[in-house]
Amino acid sequence: QPSAVAQAGVADTTGNIEAIIINGNQRIEDRTVLSYLLIEPGSPFDANRIDLSLKSLFATGLFADASFDRVGNQLIITLVENPIVNRVMIEGSKALKEDKIREEVQIAPRGVFTAARMQADVQRVMELYRQSGRFSAKVIPEYVPLDQNRVDVIFSITEGPVSGVRAINFLGNETYSDDRLRSEIVTRQSRWWQFFSSNDNYDPGRLEYDRELLRQFYQNKGYYDFRVESAVAELTPDQKDFYITYTIDEGEIYRFGEINVVTELEKLNTTALKASVAAKSGDLFRGDTIENSIDALTYVAGIGGYAFIDVRPEISADLETHTVNVTFHVNEGPRVYIDRINIVGNTQTLDRVIRRELRINEGDAFNRILLDRSRNRVRALGYFKDVEV
Repeated sequence: QPSAVAQAGVADTTGNIEAIIINGNQRIEDRTVLSYLLIEPGSPFDANRIDLSLKSLFATGLFADASFDRVGNQLIITLVENPIVNRVMIEGSKALKEDKIREEVQIAPRGVFTAARMQADVQRVMELYRQSGRFSAKVIPEYVPLDQNRVDVIFSITEGPVSGVRAINFLGNETYSDDRLRSEIVTRQSRWWQFFSSNDNYDPGRLEYDRELLRQFYQNKGYYDFRVESAVAELTPDQKDFYITYTIDEGEIYRFGEINVVTELEKLNTTALKASVAAKSGDLFRGDTIENSIDALTYVAGIGGYAFIDVRPEISADLETHTVNVTFHVNEGPRVYIDRINIVGNTQTLDRVIRRELRINEGDAFNRILLDRSRNRVRALGYFKDVEV
């Protein structure tokens, strides 16, 4: 792109600017425009600073066009302001509520209109429909010019049908069948009787979550080096549904090898810490066992007087013996406090009935022991089938 100087025809860069004259601005005051410039009356006609001033004006998003011209020792700035949005209309949305779509649209009444912002909103709405399984949805943006440099913005939507999952297949699985692995993931194959499920709609985000669920499933069966080599979704020939294929490498079964606990905290006894670890040498490797061990070490450290603790497992695998050695490093962690306590699921009980049983409050230091006591006290009320934190 040519520089601002070349565009503006400011070929003569000798002398100083006597005055800056601004033309074309309707809503934006002269002093506001001047505040974006890197030059002022008395400044030299510096090519670089004029170029940067032009870029600064465009970066505000307020102007559709701007040009600089030199007349004598005066710098003439001619502007074309971007329109102001009068209304934003959404047409054709039935499967998704209009309010949900408006949450994604950033162009708003009384805001500045640019084509780039409108196209960005189109992509956001398209992504919203993809997440709901409608991959054939189309969003056509339009704008209608009005008087006083205003525009009405219209998003015309053709939603199209829901893209389902016609089949889920696995390659490389020898220990567990396709049916068993399908039961471990969230995505389901589309069936005519599944009227109220959205899990049989294709969703790329859910696909990534399913990869993690497969990894957790295999690692909890001892397969430490399990990998999902690929997860491919392909449209069916009729362009209505997807075939999903997972290619996996199950690997070998591993067991726990050496289990150690290391700490620099003087008040903590290493022997007591190690005794609390759920992982034992010779046991089948399980990812959940490591997580449970972290919780147990955090609990023991809390009893020892350390409210803020950081437990980091260092894992090393021996490929020859098929064992996994784990060293838990227990040290003080960042000071964490409770910001907000939300209570969900108490349809027949007031919040205050539950809160008075809690041993922790907003603003308190996070303490796992008090958290467990609070959960037990709420369970003891006998009002609820289950209480989770």
